[in-house]
Amino acid sequence: MHSDRAPLGLKLAAAAGLLFLHLPILLIFLYAFTTEEKSYQFPPPGLTLKWFAVAWHRADIWPPLWLSLQVATIATALALILGTLVSAAMAQSRFFGREQISLLILLPIALPGVITGMALRSAFSVMEIPYSVWTIILGHATFCIVIVYNNAVARFRRLSGGILEASADLGANSFQTFRHVLLPNLGSALLAGGMLAFALSFDEVIVTTFTAGQQSTLPIWMLQELVRPRQRPVTNVVAIVVFAATVLPILIAYYLTRGGADTAGAGK
Repeated sequence: MHSDRAPLGLKLAAAAGLLFLHLPILLIFLYAFTTEEKSYQFPPPGLTLKWFAVAWHRADIWPPLWLSLQVATIATALALILGTLVSAAMAQSRFFGREQISLLILLPIALPGVITGMALRSAFSVMEIPYSVWTIILGHATFCIVIVYNNAVARFRRLSGGILEASADLGANSFQTFRHVLLPNLGSALLAGGMLAFALSFDEVIVTTFTAGQQSTLPIWMLQELVRPRQRPVTNVVAIVVFAATVLPILIAYYLTRGGADTAGAGK
């Protein structure tokens, strides 16, 4: 008799894989509550909430946090504008070299971050652009545009060209067609792409290292704290904040695009 139940060995292998993936995250959460300040003693000698208050009053955390939010917000806004325009052009037009251009659009998300960072740093040096918040934003926008493009182009390809023609035949201008026809159909895909782009920008480290100069985003601050720790549990508290700021948008993006045809950030 055929059974749909998975074999016990397969279940154990799946459980072991999940444990391997998520146990380090659980340890980060655990050591945010430890009473031990300098070392990772296991099991922790005690649990406390005091490090959340300590992190709240650490003045060196807030500027990197604000910078990360600022960069992620602006990079996402740029990605929504440019990614939507590019996806519209690629989905609605047929021209020579279209597939090659599509590959070039997707390239920044496929390349290792260190290659992207080195290329951007070289470009900024050649053009004598000083490192600032805007160089970080430009660096993040390179992969954020791809995230939005992936979601928007998938939705564009599901739309029938007839609805745009019907809108024009009924007397709607371009803005009215965008507002009443395109935007309702693209809304969830753009929202998902924007949230995923924000999450990836917020916790980006490699490209930021090459484009930040003396600036310090929250992930860079965390990396420096791990190298020269002052209060290890505080770093874990900040890690929980970063975890929430990235995982929640990713989950929302997943639920917005789980219909199957849309791919929220495929390839990243």
